[in-house]
Amino acid sequence: MIHRPLILISNDDGVQAQGIQVLTALMQRLGDVIVVAPDGPRSAASCSISPITNIRISLLCDEPGKKVYKCSGTPTDCVKLALDGLLQVRPNLVVSGINHGDNASVSLHYSGTVGAVLEACMKQVPGIAFSLKTKSQQCDFSPYEEVILQTASRVLRDGLPQDTLLNVNFPEVQALKGTRLCRIGRGRWMKEMEKVGEGEYRLTGYFQNLEPEADDTDYWALDHGYAAITPVQLDMTNYSFLNSQFIIHNS
Repeated sequence: MIHRPLILISNDDGVQAQGIQVLTALMQRLGDVIVVAPDGPRSAASCSISPITNIRISLLCDEPGKKVYKCSGTPTDCVKLALDGLLQVRPNLVVSGINHGDNASVSLHYSGTVGAVLEACMKQVPGIAFSLKTKSQQCDFSPYEEVILQTASRVLRDGLPQDTLLNVNFPEVQALKGTRLCRIGRGRWMKEMEKVGEGEYRLTGYFQNLEPEADDTDYWALDHGYAAITPVQLDMTNYSFLNSQFIIHNS
């Protein structure tokens, strides 16, 4: 019997989202899959967890090579539950997405899509987050399928450096120009709160790219028709600052 890799899949758009359906079908070409995803949208959940409420789970599909669960928790809850409760063996890969909306630049810090693979990374399981720069809930994902398959195949074969995940973002195009391995671009969200009533605000705003001409960033790649592949590491220590003279003396 040929051993097939085990691939865990989650997202933050919910188990019924188009993106996770496409991703699941693609991963089935590479291995056996288990989907554990939120029962509804959890966008911008980041790495949030549910420490004060019970997490409910329901089995939606159980067939050879594929199981699908919906979960009442966050994307991170889903991965924790799969790794510590549902799976008898360690998965070879965790993938998340395909998110409807990009998670480039500072947006990756808010992203539940990325949060799911950050949890995998903390458990030393290779992880990849996939996102599409779109505002639509019904998308043509076919231009990105080959890159998704090649990226996942490469990670299954070669793994990733310790404490590292891949954040992959796609522009909404009919044909990609190619892929770019790139860094996180510097940017920020502006005008984020809109007053809609007395004592009531709505989250809104727009993204400001602080280095639009820097051709080594994720947003430059997206703006120029390339898939942006960014290696992200858990260790956020500023090592150059460690060597500075910032010393606090106790009195």
